[in-house]
Amino acid sequence: MTDAPKLLCLGYGYTARAFAALKRADGWRIAGTTTSPEKAAAMAKDEIDAHLWTNEGFDPSWLKDADAILISTPPGDDGCPAFKAASEAIAENAKQFRWIGYLSTNGVYGDYDGGWVTEESELRGASSRSLRRIEAEKSWLALADQHDLPLIVFRLPGIYGPGRSAIDTVREGKAKRIYKEGQVFSRMHVDDIAAALAASMERPRLHDIYNLADDEPAPPQDVIEYACTLLGVDPPPLIALEKADLSPMAKSFYADNKRVSNQRLIDALEFKLKYPTYREGLNAILDAE
Repeated sequence: MTDAPKLLCLGYGYTARAFAALKRADGWRIAGTTTSPEKAAAMAKDEIDAHLWTNEGFDPSWLKDADAILISTPPGDDGCPAFKAASEAIAENAKQFRWIGYLSTNGVYGDYDGGWVTEESELRGASSRSLRRIEAEKSWLALADQHDLPLIVFRLPGIYGPGRSAIDTVREGKAKRIYKEGQVFSRMHVDDIAAALAASMERPRLHDIYNLADDEPAPPQDVIEYACTLLGVDPPPLIALEKADLSPMAKSFYADNKRVSNQRLIDALEFKLKYPTYREGLNAILDAE
């Protein structure tokens, strides 16, 4: 059905696939980019219009007929690859789009010593990873301001869902219960993330930034323990962070401690979480099996 609206996903990872599945169920056509020929073939088999994004660059014709764009490509040392490649073409076709979503991370807030952050909080991110995200957000928001684009930045938490949860970590024998005094992380089930993106499409110019998170920032060791309880296995021993055998990347996440507020999402979009905490989310994952 060629008159059906079309979503173009710049990057087609875990969250983009969940969002695309939701919009497809609503009758949307889906297109997406990937750098992998194997993944492009798999996408085509699923009737996704797959575009192979190689070193030859972005083809502006990929934007043809797109009513909405989801951008999920992470920034590198050279900035956001989607911005570098596609921003000019997006700006030239600004009136074409009813919604553009950019997936960022709550890492931009940095460390708040366990305190709450809202969309108005100062961006204290200090790691190179967070600083790249901050610059990418600024670039997209400035472009939106200059060309009147219906663009929204979504600051994502830890993402979990089928095939990517504490249940899988426990089953694979990779689970660790790591303890740091007062440490919490915010998280959100991928289906709630997809639903939140879809809800924002109904009111694309209400706010230009949303925090995405469930209702209960929680210590990571509690999530692992709950997954073990569901699976009927003993939890791994509690290990202090300083004694844990973590990669520098994994350890770096513990440098920031904050509770991410989802109040704007709940109030402005009248959004109702399907999985308000990790408990409902993990229960559902196990039940679905």
